[in-house]
Amino acid sequence: MVRSSDADPPPELLSWGQRRAWWVLAATVLGSALTFIDTTVVSIALPAVGADLGAGSTGLTWVVNGYTLSLAALVLLGGSLGDRYGRRRIFLIGVACFAGASSLCGLAPDVTVLVAARAVQGIGGALLVPTALAILQSSFVPGDRARAIGAWSGLTGVASAVGPFAGGWLVQTTSWRWVFLINLPLALAVALIARRHVPESRDPAASPQLDVPGAALLVTGLGALTLGLTAAAGDDPSVPGTAGALAAGAGLLTAFLLRERRAVSPLLPPALLGERLFVAANVITFVVYAGLGAVFFVLVVALQVGAGFSPVVAGLSLLPVTVLMLLLSPSAGALAHRAGPRLPMTAGPLIAALGVLLLGRAGPGAHYLLEVLLPAAVFGAGLTLLVTPLTATVLGALPTEQAGLASGVNNAVARTAGLLAVAAVPLVGGLGETGLTDPALVREGFPVVMGLCAGLLAAGGLLSAVVLRPAARDHL
Repeated sequence: MVRSSDADPPPELLSWGQRRAWWVLAATVLGSALTFIDTTVVSIALPAVGADLGAGSTGLTWVVNGYTLSLAALVLLGGSLGDRYGRRRIFLIGVACFAGASSLCGLAPDVTVLVAARAVQGIGGALLVPTALAILQSSFVPGDRARAIGAWSGLTGVASAVGPFAGGWLVQTTSWRWVFLINLPLALAVALIARRHVPESRDPAASPQLDVPGAALLVTGLGALTLGLTAAAGDDPSVPGTAGALAAGAGLLTAFLLRERRAVSPLLPPALLGERLFVAANVITFVVYAGLGAVFFVLVVALQVGAGFSPVVAGLSLLPVTVLMLLLSPSAGALAHRAGPRLPMTAGPLIAALGVLLLGRAGPGAHYLLEVLLPAAVFGAGLTLLVTPLTATVLGALPTEQAGLASGVNNAVARTAGLLAVAAVPLVGGLGETGLTDPALVREGFPVVMGLCAGLLAAGGLLSAVVLRPAARDHL
């Protein structure tokens, strides 16, 4: 049987400025925006979801983590599927999967159906996220690839900036269900543009075998850990099975690592664990993104439930973060190039930690400008210093031809950190089963959670100072 990658001629590479190049960029930006916007918008909708469906802390955390779990565990497999079966094909399947799951989310009669639909959304995201960047990498001539990826980063950043405001407005003026249903026309536009304008591409050297057993171990391992952390946060922490779920999760993840050492086409090639800088950057990623995941989850909920702000105002609280990252990320990248990543990756998390501590003081009667927007700007300044140098360090730690693998592994690490942190929020905040919808418990637990998040961010900064060497700039 002849593989289609052998039969199809390679696509003609596009140059910046060509009409078709703009359409390819539009498809990848809009497709990625589906997943990026969804992550922030859903957190804004959680109080309304809880009130409408009668969901407690456990159900609401699973509304977020059902999506993050499947995305974190399957994003590497999604990239492999695109390399083997065609990036445009897998991208379109991801768009269709995400749209279908979004419609089910919007019509969900109870929280169980909503969580299941969110897990399917995550599968769609795992197909969308890696193939969008792979399409850009394979569609443009080498000299224009960095420009195309830079434009993709900036435009998806603009979409992320609009998302929280749009989500808050939808929740406040219509229904939380429209946070999901609004995805349908956007997904239709992405599918039409991609089918007409995006060239198909594959990796002729892609292995014919997929590491499906590895992906299954990763999904079940992360799922068991998430289940154990969520169950431990209930009103009865001694509920049977909590310790068993945590132990099973640890065992399954250990089995995953052992499996990767023997797999023909491993999701996580064992040789990567021997790359000191790559491992160090991903350890820093895990620590920092655990803090960030919990901040982005709990902040917009606490501003609504605990401080009494409207969904629109709560959504706008994150606007300074996005604006600063859009405006100053190129400068942060230039600084890292001149001085190496150690300085910005040390200072950035420490500044962000200060912003998080200040945000943790926001409660009833808080001055929105001084106690929300100003601390959010400090938080955003720290992230701006951190994110671009961290990404450059991860990509530069491996040879250029492995940039896609480096990005995929780092994305999975970041998502996993956020997944486990969100699952632990009700536990560490003492919120119990109803805390995320109880104003008194939110006001009591919010500063505790934010303090711990600040500690994680500070730990990431200190870790950068210790493990990154000045010579690491040679990798950028």
